[in-house]
Amino acid sequence: MSQVIINDNEVDIVIGALHSDLTTFMNAWKPVFSRFHLVIVKDPDLKEDLKIPEGFSADVYTKSEIERVVGSSTSIRFSGYACRYFGFLVSKKKYVVCIDDDCVPAKDNAGILVDAVAQHIVNLKTPATPFFFNTLYDPFCKGADFVRGYPFSLRSGVDCALSCGLWLNLADLDAPTQALKPSQRNSRYVDAVLTVPKRSMLPVSGINIAFNRELVGPALVPALVLAGEGKLRWETVEDIWCGLCVKAICDHLSLGVKSGLPYVWRSERGNAIDSLKKEWEGVKLMEDVVPFFQSVRLPQSATTAEDCVTEMAKAVKEQLGKVDPMFSKAAAAMEEWVKLWKSVGSA
Repeated sequence: MSQVIINDNEVDIVIGALHSDLTTFMNAWKPVFSRFHLVIVKDPDLKEDLKIPEGFSADVYTKSEIERVVGSSTSIRFSGYACRYFGFLVSKKKYVVCIDDDCVPAKDNAGILVDAVAQHIVNLKTPATPFFFNTLYDPFCKGADFVRGYPFSLRSGVDCALSCGLWLNLADLDAPTQALKPSQRNSRYVDAVLTVPKRSMLPVSGINIAFNRELVGPALVPALVLAGEGKLRWETVEDIWCGLCVKAICDHLSLGVKSGLPYVWRSERGNAIDSLKKEWEGVKLMEDVVPFFQSVRLPQSATTAEDCVTEMAKAVKEQLGKVDPMFSKAAAAMEEWVKLWKSVGSA
């Protein structure tokens, strides 16, 4: 791992609490999380009180706090996995790390516990190289470098804005794939990080991510909500939509996105066959969504993440709104999100 100084006061850990008892989750992460400030957002649909063990510096937000801050918002939903976006909104730190509450720390190939927060921050604090692919993966990782033929003029790279981690055990497959392969588990720990090339889209999973809030915070937007959205990852596409927004905005602003390390261990949860009907709607929508993001171009006048989200919302409404009314609602949520971000930021 590259030698990067991690300032504890620059990092928030955001946890979207979809389970009331966080004891096992928090204790498993205690060696990693205890040095940082935590923002815990309770799913507004969760009726039971949260159980949080001692030994953490945490602010907890419930339905009443969300309503107090958001006010009369009608376009944005903070229920289910989307509750984590409220944590992104109220955080005041430069870096935000977010890990689902059904994950525990993974172990690397040597059996050593993975410090997911440290690896995410290393990814974000070291440059990304989106304009020319380095075949030895991330040249800023320990033991790696730029390969022969890599232009020296591009070796300084650009700021990395988003770090996308991966998962051992239950990989983030869609419901159709998991239903067809119910016993499939991911046991491959690949010790690598790479920059996703410019103009290449990717499905960003919200299970294990981190981002530079100062660079792209407003681009992490809760917008696309399925009509039958559930409480399991494969019953949603909000994080996929959000990731496509962030990637398109990073490409426009010449920022980088990395994928690979760190890994987390994802627990067994849910039934893919039961979830199939709920997510199938999202699977079909992706056939329209991906071409849109591959072709969308933002005006040069959009120089901030807020500007980019506003411009993208216009394009979504104009180009996708006629495909499905769900996209028009997503565009409205994106516009409202920018206003809310500015309002909370100035408070």
